[in-house]
Amino acid sequence: MDAATPSLWDAVIAFDYWPEIGTATLDTLIMTGVSLLFTILLGLPLGVVLFLTSPGHRSPQRQVARMQAITYGMLSFLVNVLRSAPFLILLILLIPVTRWIMGTTLGVEGSIPPLVIGIAPFFARLVENLLREVDRGVLEACRAMGATTRQTVFWALLPETLPGLLGAVTVTAIALIGYSAMSGVIGGGGLGDLAVRYGYQRFNTAVMLVTVAVLVVLVQLVQLIGDRLVRRLNHR
Repeated sequence: MDAATPSLWDAVIAFDYWPEIGTATLDTLIMTGVSLLFTILLGLPLGVVLFLTSPGHRSPQRQVARMQAITYGMLSFLVNVLRSAPFLILLILLIPVTRWIMGTTLGVEGSIPPLVIGIAPFFARLVENLLREVDRGVLEACRAMGATTRQTVFWALLPETLPGLLGAVTVTAIALIGYSAMSGVIGGGGLGDLAVRYGYQRFNTAVMLVTVAVLVVLVQLVQLIGDRLVRRLNHR
């Protein structure tokens, strides 16, 4: 290599985009945190409803069971559609919705609605599967004591699956970090936007490498914190 040509290592050593990296990292954390909050608020009830209306958990009354079957079919279809759509395509399709909700499709604000809509169905399925793993004896005991559906959910099902729910939240948070990076393709802000504008469009490989490294560190930290919380709460 010509001595006058700077190597990749020299470019990394001379890296002077740390202020932009810091701002983009903060934006990514805000996007992930806010989106995770709304994902839990939407996905947790949706997962509970999917579980309660799924086959094997329906009312013995024919009319009620029929309504539960219709509800499950509609919600399950919607969840499957949103889960099967590639996130980049979903970002583009949701541009009018995002503009209507947030007033903009750019930056941190413009990324939150598609992130929530894209990941909430995934979290709902995780919740549904966790609830299915609860021992049926717990449900039978609640019914025998005359507990209502609401009491069964809040006093038995959710406490029983709390370690698993924390694990699901951890997996969802990691997925949101990756999705937030994808949103940079349409100007969503954060590390993904920085990688596209400074790394890809300006052919700055150092920015790309540092951005990827920061994303890896964020994922590892989230996984570490989540694993420790799960171990602390898991008394089995």
